[in-house]
Amino acid sequence: MAEDRERDEAQNVALGASLSVRWVQGFPRQNVHFVNDSTICYPCGNFVIFINIETKKKTVLQCMNGIVGVVATNIPYEVVAFSDRRLRPLIYIYNFPGLTRRTKLKGNVLLDYTLLSFSYCGTYLASYSSLPEFELALWNWESGVILCKKSQPGIDVSQMTFNPMNWHQLCLSSPSAVTVWTIERSNQEHYLKAKSVKLPMEDGSFCNETDVVFPQSLPKDPIYGPVLPVSAIAGLVGEEAETFRPKDDLYALLHPTMHCWTPTSDLYVGCEEGHLLMISGENLKVTVLNKIEDGPPRVGRNFVSPVTMVYQKGGVLASGIDGFVYSFLIKDTNYKVEDFLEVEGPVEHLMFSPSYRMLLIQTDKGSIYIYTFDEEPTFEKLLAACDGKFQATDFITPGNEYCMTLTQSGEVCVWGIEDGACVSKIYLNIPATVLACSPSSLSAAVGTEDGFVHFLDIQDVESPHSVHTAYLSESPVQHLLYDQRGMYLLVGTSEGHVFVINAKPSSLFQILGFIEVGKGILQISTVSPLETDVVEVMVLSPLPETGRSRLEIFTLPKILPQVSASFADERGRLRDAFIHKFVYEIEHALSSAVLNFQSNRIYGFCNQVPYICSYLLPEKEHSGICILKSYQKVQSKQYGPGMLSLSPHGLWLITIAKCGILCIRDIHTLETFVQCRSHSHQGHGIQSVRISMDGQSILVNGKDDSTLVNLRWRQFGGNLANEILEYSQQLSTYLKNTMDEENDSLSVAKKDSLDLGSEPEHAINENVRLSVDSLQEELVKVDNMAEIPWIQQKSQEAIKNEVKLFSNKRKEIKRGIKALAKTILDMMEENEAVDNIAKLEQQEFGLDLEELERLHDESEEEVAKIRKDAEMQNLAKRYLAELIKEECWNSMAVKGRALKCFHIPCVVENFPMKERTDEELKELKRVVQQKKIEAECLKLQKEIVEVQSAITLVKKHHEEEDEEEEEDGTAKDTNLPNYLLGSLSTDFRVHTSLLSSQLELHSREEKINQIILLKDIIYKVKTAFNSEFDAAYKQKEIEIARVKEKNVRIQEIVLDLELEESVWQPEFEDCEKPERTLIVESTEITAQRHINPWQKAKTELLVTREMERLLLSRGPNARRRALMDMMGGVLEVKKEDILRMVIPQPAFMSKPDALWSEEERKQFKAYEKKVKELNEERDKYRKSLETEMKKLQNSIQESTQNFDEHLKRLFERRVRAEMVVSQEELKINNLVFSLLLDEEISSREAFLNNYLARKQEEKSQTTEAIRKSREDLDMYKEHYDNLLAEDKVLDRSFKKEFSEIPSHQVDILYKLFKRRPR
Repeated sequence: MAEDRERDEAQNVALGASLSVRWVQGFPRQNVHFVNDSTICYPCGNFVIFINIETKKKTVLQCMNGIVGVVATNIPYEVVAFSDRRLRPLIYIYNFPGLTRRTKLKGNVLLDYTLLSFSYCGTYLASYSSLPEFELALWNWESGVILCKKSQPGIDVSQMTFNPMNWHQLCLSSPSAVTVWTIERSNQEHYLKAKSVKLPMEDGSFCNETDVVFPQSLPKDPIYGPVLPVSAIAGLVGEEAETFRPKDDLYALLHPTMHCWTPTSDLYVGCEEGHLLMISGENLKVTVLNKIEDGPPRVGRNFVSPVTMVYQKGGVLASGIDGFVYSFLIKDTNYKVEDFLEVEGPVEHLMFSPSYRMLLIQTDKGSIYIYTFDEEPTFEKLLAACDGKFQATDFITPGNEYCMTLTQSGEVCVWGIEDGACVSKIYLNIPATVLACSPSSLSAAVGTEDGFVHFLDIQDVESPHSVHTAYLSESPVQHLLYDQRGMYLLVGTSEGHVFVINAKPSSLFQILGFIEVGKGILQISTVSPLETDVVEVMVLSPLPETGRSRLEIFTLPKILPQVSASFADERGRLRDAFIHKFVYEIEHALSSAVLNFQSNRIYGFCNQVPYICSYLLPEKEHSGICILKSYQKVQSKQYGPGMLSLSPHGLWLITIAKCGILCIRDIHTLETFVQCRSHSHQGHGIQSVRISMDGQSILVNGKDDSTLVNLRWRQFGGNLANEILEYSQQLSTYLKNTMDEENDSLSVAKKDSLDLGSEPEHAINENVRLSVDSLQEELVKVDNMAEIPWIQQKSQEAIKNEVKLFSNKRKEIKRGIKALAKTILDMMEENEAVDNIAKLEQQEFGLDLEELERLHDESEEEVAKIRKDAEMQNLAKRYLAELIKEECWNSMAVKGRALKCFHIPCVVENFPMKERTDEELKELKRVVQQKKIEAECLKLQKEIVEVQSAITLVKKHHEEEDEEEEEDGTAKDTNLPNYLLGSLSTDFRVHTSLLSSQLELHSREEKINQIILLKDIIYKVKTAFNSEFDAAYKQKEIEIARVKEKNVRIQEIVLDLELEESVWQPEFEDCEKPERTLIVESTEITAQRHINPWQKAKTELLVTREMERLLLSRGPNARRRALMDMMGGVLEVKKEDILRMVIPQPAFMSKPDALWSEEERKQFKAYEKKVKELNEERDKYRKSLETEMKKLQNSIQESTQNFDEHLKRLFERRVRAEMVVSQEELKINNLVFSLLLDEEISSREAFLNNYLARKQEEKSQTTEAIRKSREDLDMYKEHYDNLLAEDKVLDRSFKKEFSEIPSHQVDILYKLFKRRPR
């Protein structure tokens, strides 16, 4: 990059022009450093700025490769080191005050250096890099080599300092740790060794930490084996096992913010929690210093969290965020806090000068103060920072003495062109956006985010002040531009309005009107030649939907202030026909465009591609939109969105872009004749550029690096200088009289704000009263009306005029509306009196059908939204229910259910079981096959041994005896209790012959196979019990069915006997039939079901048809009617009907007994006999029914009690099965624990082996280093002995060499020889 710059400068020199930096204005964002006792420096953008404390003179050093990274200074050698910020950055070492490069350091860092620090003695430089290396490197900066380096992955460091008393010690601190590095050296070998400081907890107490590698106090458990370290349990075998701690063992530590060294090589560390620590430099022991309160507490300043800290005799000086510098007086382990001095803002950095005469104080905004320790201490401000970065800048006419800058907070500063000194400041306290200085008067305009334009009087540059304020609109002001002759001020807003203001103070900055253009204005360009009476204006705006750009060109005549009323409509909009507005479009997007002084060509900077194009304007007038084609295209060699601007005489085209390079081109050929890199792409390039009227000075403002650069011509002559100087003289002559007149008017102007939008005879606080008769009550009544934008004022005035103009028509319309409303009310009253069938709905009287339709649509949308939300909620619940059902029900091969007894509170549950997967069955099959093979192999091995050890006859005899013994043994074994066999699973017919003895399981594979077999046993036990449970479940279903059958007869008997007894009917509960839980019955739904109208109509139709069918099926049936009348609908009398039979009384029984005849008396006796016989039959049948019912009830009781007894036995089996399952699970847990313990022991063993290997490697390295050091020592001793021998020889022969000289002279020479330096 430096070579490219030198080549470009050589080319520029060949062309006869080049630019150099006159001064740089910026404020420190990083720490300020002392270069010597009278000079400080700090980085700013692409520059390092040096300030002489005595003379306050500034010197700049430019980084050729972009923005400056970190800076460090070496006071004894008076050198400055800084890094650049690019891919694979470099470190540059420069001499001071010569500012010549001494060396360049190139390392292997990929992205950026974050810290640099020089040692206090020697030629050592420490650097620390960020992501991805996080590398600490020690350089010999004089020879440019890395002596040693060490990487700390993932560790960010905030401060790095050498021990002033011992360069072998280096402290690195971060918000979470403090590390002291020791630099060990043997001859030319250097080695970095780190030791971390154990910080206290947040409350200042210390935690007793145990050694995680070789713990000494671990408990011993004789049952469960050894208790291993946590790292072995976690399975860590590498270096991470040495520092691993579980989450529960972690605790919050103090957070260091700053540290400083003491003359005794100790460290003082300030913490975010307010504690002050002292760390011993020898053993790194930490001591928490106690704060002593010996006075009343400071209001609002009881908690001091040091942000920066420097050592002083007897303590430290520290600062916090409250704007105070405190003195910490330290004695032993106590310290006392005293106020040292107060600063305007929070202090970010403190530093003593090399002689300790001065204390440098840097605030968070970048201001620098110097406190001098003399007999009478002084405190002065060396650098006053601006409040924020520079938002805009411009030259004060004519541009050869002063310039102005604007910050976002509304701070306006005036700077001298020659030395860059701050002349004055004015605080507007507004969110400012843009700044422009008038060519026709000593005034300036400032635009704000609130839509205001403030006009400043800058005749006296040492005391500028605001003279007028114009409130244009509520949208932010984004562009401010004066034409070349200073007749008009053009104000562009974000809403696409361009306001035209009379720039002359004598007109009180009258607002002439506005023009509507596209939103998001990119640039406004003007052309105002001296020989014409018009100002050509061009506005560039984007068309994002089409990817094009729009150009709108209009003309403002010189006589516009006199005829503005006719040029603008009632709302202040300038008429397009009067200003000759034409619209053009370009087929690609432009980021900037300017109009040349001949108004026949447009120059544009392409947004997507790095090209500068020119476009010819058509000579003929057109209507509508004209598409422009590029006439000339030149590659810009600048990347990123760029901006174009013209020089005052219109012959230079100035281009800036995101790359940070300023190019000046010839307007005709578009070739660059001079360029300068003042900023870099890391700071997002250049924001704006301004050139003075005579072209001698160029102001370049950075976008994000807060740097303002003033450029001047290094070689400037020939036609380049003559053309612009000649134009500058012509323009100055042309504007001289105007400027004198306008400055006089400006000096007379008052500071109070005036409303330029209203006429002189109208006051701002006019009371607006509108009569009801003229319908002006629709406008808002405003008493003492607050300030409103000019565009709204014009709109309100237009509305008032329209109201006055159409007041009679409005009255007539309102009368018609009132008459229509009265008619509608009468119709509604009449509608209320009619019948319901003829009554109209309320909404049918609404006249605003569109409003009714809108309300209906809104209600439909709301209903649809609510329905959609309900559907989504129901869908989410159904999905969750489906997941639960799939996991807990569908996936179960055996569903979980229970069985309850009929009469006793006993419940038996089965074992819910999932189907075994194919992998589990395959693994089980493999293990069973392996066990069978092992058994066969064992049997064969046993037979082979027996064949080889005996004779055939004896062998047969022994085999018979062995068989008998085996039979006896098996008989004995079968007689043993199950609990002595090691398992209770045989109670469920599950064989355990394939299981190995628990004392024979040694290898990992054997234990895993045993676990698989035990799981199979558990599965078989559960399956066996579930089969018994299923049989009991079926038995209960049968019993319930039998009970239901018997209950039918019992219910008939109860009805016949007319008893008020309830029949006991057993049913399955939900726990016995859990599938009923998954089915929602209609009785469970409490909400009323919503039935659509068509469903309701369909149901009614089906019911009607069914009734018709029944009526048709019955029809006229005389036989059925006769049977019902004569015999009650039956052909024979059943036995059950005896209880309901009634003998009819003879008809004569209604007469008195005395009137009866003999025949009637005989009939009465026969009637009594029949009644008696019927009662006897009825009693006899009732007793038989009662006996039958009792028998049925006893049968039901007996059968259900038998089932309960069976279920009780099944419950015992369930308990037994749980015992078996628990027993086998205990075995599995023991085996799993054994496997885990084996893994932990293996991990511990692997870690110890790795640890031993690392230590052995370190030992071998140490042994090799010791051997090499001994060889070096022997070589040094030999060399030293040779030197001593030579010295003795020389001493002995000294007088012989001077034998010709007198003895007294020889004695003098010999004494001098003895005193020579060795």
